[in-house]
Amino acid sequence: MSMEMRMAFGQALSLLMDEDPRILIVDADLSTPDGTSPLKEKYSDRMFNVGVQEANMASFSAGLASYGFIPVITTFAAFASRRIFDQVAISIAYAKSNVKIVGTDPGITAELNGGTHMSFEDAGLMRSLPGMVVFEPCDANQLQKALPQLISHDGPVYIRMSRKICPDIFSSDYVFSFGKGEMLKSGSDVSLFTSGIEVKPALEAAEILFSKGIDAEVINIHTWKPIDRETIIESVRKTGCAVTCENHNIINGLGSAVAEVAAESYPIPIMRVGARDRFGEVGKMDYLTKALQLSAEDIAKKAKEAIVMKHNALA
Repeated sequence: MSMEMRMAFGQALSLLMDEDPRILIVDADLSTPDGTSPLKEKYSDRMFNVGVQEANMASFSAGLASYGFIPVITTFAAFASRRIFDQVAISIAYAKSNVKIVGTDPGITAELNGGTHMSFEDAGLMRSLPGMVVFEPCDANQLQKALPQLISHDGPVYIRMSRKICPDIFSSDYVFSFGKGEMLKSGSDVSLFTSGIEVKPALEAAEILFSKGIDAEVINIHTWKPIDRETIIESVRKTGCAVTCENHNIINGLGSAVAEVAAESYPIPIMRVGARDRFGEVGKMDYLTKALQLSAEDIAKKAKEAIVMKHNALA
């Protein structure tokens, strides 16, 4: 049965804290929503709640890192990126501080918290910072297998994750490879590059396309930065066109990252599925998926458009 992402995060973090006394948790009054409150009794001396002072949380964590600790910041994605961006840029990224930032409920997963909390720009902000790793898991198994490598990475890391249950894409014996894109389905007609909650719709889109005689390749780009250029180029050389699928603004998001790789190495038609230069709104996931055109049907439609563009370019 699928596990809540925040529960998977808390369990994985607990095991890591058992092994490494340098790991600390720093939150801004959101330990219960973000899944770290069950650790309070066991690690009471290694958990810090700074209150509703997110900028202070970032600077405080950078200070802890300067003394050899590994602070893990946990808060909603909008607060972990927009609200504290200058502190992250200067105190963490510029200083090369070994701080791990976990932004929860990115994009439409914020649901009823609405547009103010619906971060469609968080990963774009973070990937613009030199030296920052940007990672987005698609399910609890991937998160738990990836977390040890992300924590052990020497430098700043941004993890954007849903707090709630995500359908299992991987089994418990899954093996994570840092920075390496994952082929979920091979194909020859169009490449679908995706991550996070959009992995499942991308796989469903591939099924829709297969029923129409179109063979789509699906690749999970869980690490937006450093991005797996080799896997992207290898795929588009084979298929000749692509669609990117993300729970993020298409501006400076996964779509931009993939397009940058293709433009520099193997230019091909690329269509992008994601928030199109807009803010979010209050709603449940089903409604928001349709409103922002993030569904499997939307991905399949864009794939057909990309294929048409490819054929027109060859004509």
